[in-house]
Amino acid sequence: MASEERSENTVSSTIVNLAEEAQDFREGVKAPSPAFLSICKSLVAGGVAGGVSRTAVAPLERLKILLQVQNPHSIKYSGTVQGLKYIWRTEGFTGLFKGNGTNCARIVPNSAVKFFSYEEASKGILWLYRRQTGNEDAKLTPVLRLGAGACAGIIAMSATYPMDMVRGRLTVQTDKSPTQYRGIFHALKTVFVEEGPRALYKGWLPSVIGVIPYVGLNFAVYESLKDWLIRSKPFGLNEDSELSVTTKLACGAAAGTVGQTVAYPLDVIRRRMQMVGWKDAASVVTGDGKSKAPLEYTGMIDAFRKTVRNEGFGALYKGLIPNSVKVVPSIAIAFVSYEVVKDILGVEMRISD
Repeated sequence: MASEERSENTVSSTIVNLAEEAQDFREGVKAPSPAFLSICKSLVAGGVAGGVSRTAVAPLERLKILLQVQNPHSIKYSGTVQGLKYIWRTEGFTGLFKGNGTNCARIVPNSAVKFFSYEEASKGILWLYRRQTGNEDAKLTPVLRLGAGACAGIIAMSATYPMDMVRGRLTVQTDKSPTQYRGIFHALKTVFVEEGPRALYKGWLPSVIGVIPYVGLNFAVYESLKDWLIRSKPFGLNEDSELSVTTKLACGAAAGTVGQTVAYPLDVIRRRMQMVGWKDAASVVTGDGKSKAPLEYTGMIDAFRKTVRNEGFGALYKGLIPNSVKVVPSIAIAFVSYEVVKDILGVEMRISD
């Protein structure tokens, strides 16, 4: 009996001690700041919006990449409608979404790195600007914000580039491809082992160069269109110098189309460079029968030269039509999804408070 009483006392005292420790722990831990919660909510909303919008236009994205890298001597995809029908007929419904999982998986880390990089780049650029002008109260100008955005885009793209590289190959491969990547990590491991770590960054240079005109034109066209609409007031689109959400969305779509069109040749070269060195590559890349031949480029300039020489200048714009078609729905779906998810998270946060 005495031993049982001692045992019960020991258990009781242990429970009391644990309760006191838990209380101390709760009191010592500070609640997340509103700014931190706002960042987390923005990242979640951005990730969900990006995933939904990319999935919605995934068939067009896959067709674009197939048109960009297919062997010119063994044409399987000759246009948007024909290409989508061919994928459906040969690979079924799931074939339309190959590579989309990898594309969605890189959204969250890409958004997180971009968000953090933009904040840090903005601080650094503002510090240099204030030091140069001698004005401690100076604010970031649109041009400086553009620079910060370009820096953030390059850093985020570089950090997640290996995932984009294997996405290109996962998107291109079919069930009949000699080498089958079973997923993101298997593809990363296979490329690393068979081709070396540098292979994960094939096509990185044209990607970096493409960020500059893309971001710059996006910003310039968007702001110019907004200013023109406010000044000229056509079609009654604006009221009291404030543009509607739909009008801003249209401006964003137009800006995105212009930016992508100008930077598009760099995207084609990037995709083609990603296919170089792929042992037993998909037949869409190497071709079939007598026309079978691997892609060989020594660098970005060599890829440009061989593409134009062998296929003509128009080859630099292969896949532009499906790419342009997906711009408007992609932006619209991303915008709506982002707002919906933010509202849902906002409601949940208020309930939990």
